[in-house]
Amino acid sequence: MTDMSTSIALHGGRHDLLEKREGHEADARKAETASPGATIVSEAPPAPAAVAARKAEDEITRVSEEDWDAAAISGSTPILRRFELPIQLAAGLLPAVAIWLLQDRRLFEGAFSETLLVLGVASFLSWYVLARLRDHAKARHLSYVLPINCLIFSAAIAVAALLRLPYSASLFAVGASNTLLVSFLLAVRNRGLMKPHVIVPGGRTSEICITGQYLPAPSASDLRELVRSGRRDWAIVADLHYYHSPGWERLFAEAALAGIPVYHFRQIAEMQTGQVKITHLSENDLGSLIPNVSYMSVKRLIDVLGAIALLPFCLVAFAFIALVIRLDSPGSPFFIQERVGFRGQRFQMIKFRTMRQRAPAAEAAAQREDAMTQSDDHRITRVGRFLRKTRIDELPQIINVLKGDMSFIGPRPEAKALSEWYEEELPFYSYRHIVRPGITGWAQVNQGHVTQVTDVLPKLRYDFYYIRNISLWLDLLVALKTVRVIATGLGAK
Repeated sequence: MTDMSTSIALHGGRHDLLEKREGHEADARKAETASPGATIVSEAPPAPAAVAARKAEDEITRVSEEDWDAAAISGSTPILRRFELPIQLAAGLLPAVAIWLLQDRRLFEGAFSETLLVLGVASFLSWYVLARLRDHAKARHLSYVLPINCLIFSAAIAVAALLRLPYSASLFAVGASNTLLVSFLLAVRNRGLMKPHVIVPGGRTSEICITGQYLPAPSASDLRELVRSGRRDWAIVADLHYYHSPGWERLFAEAALAGIPVYHFRQIAEMQTGQVKITHLSENDLGSLIPNVSYMSVKRLIDVLGAIALLPFCLVAFAFIALVIRLDSPGSPFFIQERVGFRGQRFQMIKFRTMRQRAPAAEAAAQREDAMTQSDDHRITRVGRFLRKTRIDELPQIINVLKGDMSFIGPRPEAKALSEWYEEELPFYSYRHIVRPGITGWAQVNQGHVTQVTDVLPKLRYDFYYIRNISLWLDLLVALKTVRVIATGLGAK
């Protein structure tokens, strides 16, 4: 991600040509012959549809040479991004040191060294966590600066107190405040320092939204000049399963050898949407969706420790909430339902009851209907509506987390009747069970609560994105988004 002091002028004729290209590409996609699991297309003779699409691509290239006024991705790599960490450390800590000296105190005496060490470690962690969050789709980097810094600096001072380290409260407060300010200013500045991605026409690159740092490619000759200019702070995006002309394919190889990233279009499309689409089993996408095995063990440890730490505090709240539910409507304050979880196993999920009690349905269609919550559902109680909006009704699932049925973060478990219905209608639906279901998840914070098959398909793509990219940083991003969802009531029914 680097600066783009870029001047790119395109004229209106390009849009008509793009529409013409998309018509040819629909036929060309049927002729693709990518080997299962491979990223290199076999040297098979191009089908007639692919030849037609290539002619459309060549037509765009010829006109682009006339319309492309400048492909100047110019300027040196920004010093700000290269030295972001030293800038944050210096701008955050030096004012604190200056104030220490203005108070007629000597350096490296008293609690100066210990406080400065704690500040330095906390400042580094703040920069590192925010940088890792920036790598994921739909990361509102600017809105996470305050909570991340507050969490890290609060944890730092708590650790210092537990270890009985001497520290200066005034020095720490000034350093933490300065670091927060500098971190925020860097985040604002970084919004304009996005690495330009040049989108090469052909294949399914039309799925990429041309906006921000994603730019339509110039002609092959102009792009070759950029490759040979020595710039490395940009990237090429193309459909690598498409039959590009030999000139374009040689250009991709030349760019890769020059150290310029060449991305398959799906990587960028997934980053823009936060979804992973699976269309053909022959593409071996399921194999690429195997979650990070090493992190899964760490994740389970975090779940257990977190549940043990939270449960004592939650028990008192559970008793109060249960009493309020019982006074609001007759019946048990808890609702237990069979859900489909890890590796397709059934388990009993517990939550606070938010609806009026009703007799269980007997037929499969009735069970599906009963499991689906509609907008303004008449079955929801007064207290239940508040619990659902704030997601408090999900808190008893901490017990499921402790038992190993669930995780704090993961794809939401569906009722047995709904899960069986979705498996019949949606290919690869059952693959979402390869990880433990969660109290909150990537689909929930981006899409909200949905039940219809047409809405569940995008939800499934969000789940696949989570499975493919599962990590501590993505879980942290989901947790931050969950706070926003709880505050706004987004997606609640």
